[in-house]
Amino acid sequence: MSYLGYVIAAYGVFAVVLLWDFIAPRLQLRQQLRAARLRAARGAGARAASSFDRLGADGPLEEDA
Repeated sequence: MSYLGYVIAAYGVFAVVLLWDFIAPRLQLRQQLRAARLRAARGAGARAASSFDRLGADGPLEEDA
């Protein structure tokens, strides 16, 4: 009786799990960094749009006192 097949399968599963443990955090980190960049870009765009609204088409709005 030979256990060679089981040993090879065990090493194969070990290699796959080890590879997944190496890759998965990097994928998550990449996804989180992309989400943070998109959030920052949306925030910058919203700030630019709100400052443009305050300026008006011809420059700063003058308020009547």
